[in-house]
Amino acid sequence: MLFNFSNFSDDFVPVVISSDNDAQAYLKHLHLQAAFPLFWALCGRYVLGHEAMRRMGTANVLIAGMRGLGVEIAKNVILSGVKSVTVQDEGLAEWMDFSSQFFLLASHLGQNRAMSSLSQLSALNPHVHVSAHTGPLKETLLQQFQVVVLTDSSLDDQKRFGTFCHSNGIKLIVADTKGLCGQLFCDFGEDFEVLDTDGETPASAMIDHITKADPGVVTCIEQRHGFVDGSTVSLSEVCGMTKLNSYGPVDIKVLGPDSFSICDTSSFSEYEKGGVATEVKNTKILKFVSIALVDPELLVMTDYGKMTKHQTLHLAFQALHGFVKRVGRLPKPRSQLDAELLVAMVTELNKVSQLDQLDEGVVQSLSFTACGDLAPVNAFIGGLAAQEVLKACTGKFTPLQQWLYFDALECLPEDGGEGEQLTESTCSPRGSRYDGQTAVFGSGFQERLGEQKYFLVGAGAIGCELLKNFALIGLGAGEGGHITVTDMDSIERSNLNRQFLFRSQDIGVREKQKSEVAAQAVRVMNPNMNITAHQNRLDPDSEQVYGHTFFMGLDGVAAALDNVEARVYLDGRCVQHQRPMLEGGTLGSKGHTLVVVPHLTESYGPAKTGSQNAIPLCTLKNFPHRIEHTLQVRHGTTRSWSNDAYAIVPCRDAAGFLERTLGRGEAEALEVLGCVWGGVGGQRPQGWEDCVGWARRQWETLYNNDIAQLLHCFPSDQLTSSGLPFWSGAKRCPHPLTFDPNNTTHMDYVVAAANLYGQIYGIVGTRDCSAIRSILERVHIPAFTPKSSVKIHLTDKEMEEERESGNLDTGRLEELQKKLSSPPVNSAVLQMHPIDFEKDDDSNFHMDYIVAASNLRAENYDIPTADRHKSKLIAGRIIPAIATTTAAVAGLMCVELYKLVQSHRKISSYRSGYINLAVQYCVLSEPLGPQRFIVSQHSVK
Repeated sequence: MLFNFSNFSDDFVPVVISSDNDAQAYLKHLHLQAAFPLFWALCGRYVLGHEAMRRMGTANVLIAGMRGLGVEIAKNVILSGVKSVTVQDEGLAEWMDFSSQFFLLASHLGQNRAMSSLSQLSALNPHVHVSAHTGPLKETLLQQFQVVVLTDSSLDDQKRFGTFCHSNGIKLIVADTKGLCGQLFCDFGEDFEVLDTDGETPASAMIDHITKADPGVVTCIEQRHGFVDGSTVSLSEVCGMTKLNSYGPVDIKVLGPDSFSICDTSSFSEYEKGGVATEVKNTKILKFVSIALVDPELLVMTDYGKMTKHQTLHLAFQALHGFVKRVGRLPKPRSQLDAELLVAMVTELNKVSQLDQLDEGVVQSLSFTACGDLAPVNAFIGGLAAQEVLKACTGKFTPLQQWLYFDALECLPEDGGEGEQLTESTCSPRGSRYDGQTAVFGSGFQERLGEQKYFLVGAGAIGCELLKNFALIGLGAGEGGHITVTDMDSIERSNLNRQFLFRSQDIGVREKQKSEVAAQAVRVMNPNMNITAHQNRLDPDSEQVYGHTFFMGLDGVAAALDNVEARVYLDGRCVQHQRPMLEGGTLGSKGHTLVVVPHLTESYGPAKTGSQNAIPLCTLKNFPHRIEHTLQVRHGTTRSWSNDAYAIVPCRDAAGFLERTLGRGEAEALEVLGCVWGGVGGQRPQGWEDCVGWARRQWETLYNNDIAQLLHCFPSDQLTSSGLPFWSGAKRCPHPLTFDPNNTTHMDYVVAAANLYGQIYGIVGTRDCSAIRSILERVHIPAFTPKSSVKIHLTDKEMEEERESGNLDTGRLEELQKKLSSPPVNSAVLQMHPIDFEKDDDSNFHMDYIVAASNLRAENYDIPTADRHKSKLIAGRIIPAIATTTAAVAGLMCVELYKLVQSHRKISSYRSGYINLAVQYCVLSEPLGPQRFIVSQHSVK
């Protein structure tokens, strides 16, 4: 089968030839053996699951306040796919909003913020009904929703509506940001059921032995079973001690990394072999208190070095509401008088709270910056808040209990640092889109931001969020400033649920690459943006574009990449040219950020060799014991050529083609030439019946003959040299399958394989199973006799040794050379059609084939099968991405950007971040310093 996978795994070796006029292609043996490891498209269901997505589809959400934080939350919730979102705001757009409200245009000045944002919010997801409410908040309005989010609200409103929501079963989320500080609060009622606390795949372990004792002790094959004390597991596939298979969930006590105790097994039969222990996830009931009664001790830390600061912020935010109520406005930027008043109000509140330490410096800094409205802080708090909305809708993941505070006050100028002195004058509004940022950092810093030259690598999920933040803060938007963004990918439908700069009309249009569309979108947000879009891959081949001169002209680099190798390469280039790098990544609800500052912090570093999770090739090929193995079967003799799906070779240059192929080594040449001859020789199908016949014979080879050969080499009663059963532990003894045209999975394989095979040769197929069964009756299946001369490798080392031994069929190689020494006689007749893999089309047979092929192999080995959804997740080695996490990560990256632009030189000013929004775990910590070496008694970096 021939597919064009531009970012395909190394597991399959594609081979292509071409006629004089057309590119032709063929994949090894056309086996499609087991299933393709796909980079399948992601959407929320890969992170949240089917049930959670179903619940979201019935949820109605109200988001009050459409300044920067409110629109950030709304954007993330709409992308995630709830039933409806209503945005409420009575206010009118003003210049101060433009520093973080990315859906406002200059033409919206003086107009209602909710109405101005409506069309753009509606375009994010056509399946979500989005409406605007421009009147005041009232209890009658709140009653229409399951979840209510308050932003930019007064403390009186928070208490009033909080009490109402708590007593009426409405989930309430309060989110607020003031300058460099933010807060988040959740109240999900008296008895909130959490269906899945962390969203992790249930741990499982294969059993090696179970003692007959009280309690019974289970020893696992794996060195680490992955369970923790108090886990509940179910046992299955146990031979001998079979009562355990129907015993039900049992609580365990961990005894070691490979063992745990279970129930009393002393009365059970003796354990013989086999068995799998699988974690059972239990629901959890959480109790929340109303915001009017909340205990200030319910604080979740985001930075354990700031515990006193965040306890103080809990009082300072309350005092800030009191300040606004008394004075009628927020404290003025850098006003000493206002700061003294706020400190006095916090001190008064502390007479009741009795904090051991009150950080007056934090209160003063909050007062100095409270008028500010910063896009990166809103992105971070907005990402967290939106995830809490999804938890409230679905019961998936553990919600925040109940207060969270965040501050990035270390972004302020360092003592003795560069830049202007911040005063009321330098931080006063100027009628500019950056007024909300100038209020915090001053006008001089804004000019410096505009002069920056930055290189963004990647315009995917994180890349879109970074570009949005860049536009809002004005990075590179001034005289002499510039942003260069490169991404070689085009836009696909699966991108739309988290890459919010793209729309459905951008899909599949060659002229609309990600980088170009993203650049156009941020120019709309900020017409002053100086940005150039490239479509280049960042690797050694592009160093003529991104060479020494290019890097030396940069102020910094931002990495929004999806693979380690590219990150390592970019990090190396930044280290070489001594340029700072911002790096971030996500995996579902998890995210991380890293800032690399030359001579101050550690770099990303070289790629780690090997992988703890790497699966031996021999296991995948002959001894699978998990569904993951059947979905990742590799050809035993393949090796990676490149990341391209295939290379096109002109057949008319037959001598050159043969010379190049033989230059790869005889082993690979034999494989490649066999492939090529299979595509242009006697195996070429002449019509639809030939395609069905080929598919049926492939089925017989893969699921009957190959298994029969394996059992001939290693019979079911085979013993090892130690006298132990060969088929034990992780080695499941397989059994051949017998084709049954009435078996749905058997027919699914034939239908999908035949149609895909036919597509390569331009032969039209059908899904008509009755017609295909009729053809199958005429297909001849050759008899198979296992051969004693066949050697099956037990380890990857044996496999590699044979490859290196040169023990090849040289006669067959010479025969193929002779057959392919001249081009085909009739190249028009032999035209072939490579298939471009389409992720989002369930009618194209691609996933049909994968699911059937994998489950048939699982049936061979008595491995539990996987449905279509799970197969997509596993086979693609999917790196799930959701809008909430990407927004939060991009926000943290741009917080660090503020520090880089100001040239902060204290390592204590910077933060590396790790977040897991599934359990509201946020840890920000000081990065490590660079590795140092001693050379000639001098310390160098």
